[in-house]
Amino acid sequence: MDFQHRAGGKTGSGGVASSSESNRDRRERLRQLALETIDINKDPYFMKNHLGSYECKLCLTLHNNEGSYLAHTQGKKHQTNLARRAAKEAKEAPAQPAPEKVKVEVKKFVKIGRPGYKVTKQRDPETGQQSLLFQVDYPEIAESIGPRHRFMSAYEQRIEPPDRRWQYLLFAAEPYETIAFKVPSREIDKAETRFWTHWNRETKQFFLQFHFKVEKALLAPPGQAVSVGVKRPPSLITGLGPRPHSDSMPPPPPGGMHGMPPGAPMMPHMHPQMPPPGALPPHLRPPLHMDG
Repeated sequence: MDFQHRAGGKTGSGGVASSSESNRDRRERLRQLALETIDINKDPYFMKNHLGSYECKLCLTLHNNEGSYLAHTQGKKHQTNLARRAAKEAKEAPAQPAPEKVKVEVKKFVKIGRPGYKVTKQRDPETGQQSLLFQVDYPEIAESIGPRHRFMSAYEQRIEPPDRRWQYLLFAAEPYETIAFKVPSREIDKAETRFWTHWNRETKQFFLQFHFKVEKALLAPPGQAVSVGVKRPPSLITGLGPRPHSDSMPPPPPGGMHGMPPGAPMMPHMHPQMPPPGALPPHLRPPLHMDG
């Protein structure tokens, strides 16, 4: 008898669902969720028998469809059996030792002091670039070890207060102490012919040379070379200005001329003698008065 569409009937006005109905509804929701999120073909315990039904090889249960099996996998019985199987396999499996970490042996050397060195300042006559050539001697260097070098900014070191105008060039080789050179903090030319190193295994000498980049090239007058990076002094005054008149010259000090005792006779005032007109430059010669 259809009670849904009868007069006065109201959908959803039935009584409270029983526990069996609630469980059935819960299993249906779990089945729908499992169908959307779980790939049943990857389940190792899922098996389809010759009758067309489905079995759980872990719990030995029989299911009529895939949804029933998926709802079973979310239940308490299946989850408990999964935990038991995992504990059994962990107990029977042989204990595998943890992989050993690769240990890097730290080479320890007794420091024997600082190496000898020589620094040469050079300038390229063609480009005007300034360069530094370092020669460091390592006569007692350890076998199979080569010298190393690196540039360090002033903010990396902790020996001196940081100064952005300087940087440091470090040389290291065991068993010698690491040495550093303080050089100007200018851009370094990393071209192949401008930055090179060489380690001479026979003489145990390490060479390094680098060039500074030219910051600003100054124009030189024709026939005169100007050093790059050095400011030219202002040109000297070549012309002579008008000489002051003799009446405008300051009087001698009250105590007399320097080096003469007070009261000594004064030297007679001598008017400056002008050289003959022919000995002066053309622009300093006095004008010639022509009589009409």
